[in-house]
Amino acid sequence: MELKRITQKEAEEISEWQYEGEYSFYDMKADPEDYEEFIHEETRSPYTYSVYEGDDLMGFFSVYKGDEETISIGLGMHPEWTGKGLGESFIREGLDALSKELMFSRISLAVAVFNKRAIAVYERTGFVPVHTYQQKTNGASHAFLKMEKVVR
Repeated sequence: MELKRITQKEAEEISEWQYEGEYSFYDMKADPEDYEEFIHEETRSPYTYSVYEGDDLMGFFSVYKGDEETISIGLGMHPEWTGKGLGESFIREGLDALSKELMFSRISLAVAVFNKRAIAVYERTGFVPVHTYQQKTNGASHAFLKMEKVVR
């Protein structure tokens, strides 16, 4: 697996991904604000990486710096790669690659509460639940779980 800075072409490709069933919540275009932030280079995090497995675009990581020790991440896997038991290695290898690019000792992320599959993967990779909260996205208010991992 290889991480590299995302290109505009890759961002456009990712924005077209469509997930099945309840996971369509994660379609980039499901939330116009998130889509606009991701699709435009000037508003996208400068620490957004595409993830490749061989020649295949497997996913992405977007990193947002908090304080000197903390980063927050958003991530996604190509719909064809989800649900196949690859999430744990995707997270572990992705975080390992990020640690070579950036300095941090704590990572946080947010996941929709309904997404038990992702929560289980995050827990297996060392993330712990912190708290739940409501956030407006995708045209309504949804419950999210904040999770954190200490890495150093």
